[in-house]
Amino acid sequence: MMAGALAARLGHRFARPELLEAALRHSSWTAEHGGESNERLEFLGDAVLDWVVADMVYARHEGVDEGRLTDLRKSVVNAQSLATLASALGLGEHLLLGRGEDAEGGRRKVSILSDAFEAVLGALYLDAGPAETRRIVGDLLEGPVAAAMESLDRLDPKTRLQELAARSGHGAVVYAVTGEGPDHAKVFTATVSVGAAVRGTGTGPTKKAAEQAAADVACDALRADDGR
Repeated sequence: MMAGALAARLGHRFARPELLEAALRHSSWTAEHGGESNERLEFLGDAVLDWVVADMVYARHEGVDEGRLTDLRKSVVNAQSLATLASALGLGEHLLLGRGEDAEGGRRKVSILSDAFEAVLGALYLDAGPAETRRIVGDLLEGPVAAAMESLDRLDPKTRLQELAARSGHGAVVYAVTGEGPDHAKVFTATVSVGAAVRGTGTGPTKKAAEQAAADVACDALRADDGR
């Protein structure tokens, strides 16, 4: 089988190797040679990926609310991160591409790699079933999910500050924003108070950016107060 090395890297011996080969057929190849492209398998693999990531983060991070779980999933399930996983598997070398797409560097394109990665997951699901797919995909995503979780507090400092303040009983979060400079180069400064105390100040090119910067500082201050 042409993709035997890829199957070995996945850690699964395909009972129906034609499924894996179908997952590698880009539409540019089928336009020249006929047959069905990997787009249907990509559709299935996208759902498999969402399921596995949701299952991982829900089970492992009990105290994380729905909004932050969604942010975490988005930070893992995006074209760039999936293309990186595809490259680590050496998926690009096994792709079936049309001559033009291949000549234009299609084996390294983020969109093609990420779509093919999802198609491979779709093929894996059909061949291995839910339990084995969950195990294999979980292993592949272990690193990305852990890295995303480490940076979760930085995904949305304003939301995180609101949660910290509410959980610790520090009082309401209030922002005050001022701007200086001409309209085309204005700099905003935000000050955030939690309860009666000013806990952070930040600057940015927009009001939102300044508030996020101030909230980031305030999060660190509240954690220090709470011994976290």
